[in-house]
Amino acid sequence: MNFDIETALMEKGYTLIGGIDEAGRGPLAGPVCAACVILDPNNIPEGLNDSKKLSEKKREKLFDEIMACATVSCVLVDEKTIDEINILEATKLAMRRAVEKLSVTPDYLLIDGNFTIGSIKNEQFVIGGDAKSQSIAAASIIAKVTRDRFMLELDKQYPQYNFAKHKGYGTKEHIEKIRAFGPSPCHRASFLTKIL
Repeated sequence: MNFDIETALMEKGYTLIGGIDEAGRGPLAGPVCAACVILDPNNIPEGLNDSKKLSEKKREKLFDEIMACATVSCVLVDEKTIDEINILEATKLAMRRAVEKLSVTPDYLLIDGNFTIGSIKNEQFVIGGDAKSQSIAAASIIAKVTRDRFMLELDKQYPQYNFAKHKGYGTKEHIEKIRAFGPSPCHRASFLTKIL
């Protein structure tokens, strides 16, 4: 994990490079979350990596470090919007809103995945970007921690589903809970058609 992609872009004259990633495309409940992070090249937290490869404790520590030294924005798009426009379009919407919410306008975007989002002129998708770009890795951490915290709040509202444990993903336990109690208002109806 390094800053090579960003360094190459800086050598071409780009100065504000935003990394974008999401969390929560796959779950059966809750929002999808997207973050955009512009790192300070002179103050990059140590240990950045794909959020899925980090422990919860490490993610929480890096979350605080990123928030303290980078330009960050993070946006949630709810399950109703996901049901209305589909998860891919909801993900792109969250990413565009995250860019718009930044305190500065980036002049280049690095997007994890295999699509661009039509937000600014200079966009590049990077497949597996959260393991290749520190900016994208930072965004993955912000998105993951933010969404997990949101799911902990949902767990307080709907304790019968145990969101605190599985964060809305389709685990065997979660599917059994949906069948037992029926879907909650925060479940994605379009994701449940094969289960119910």
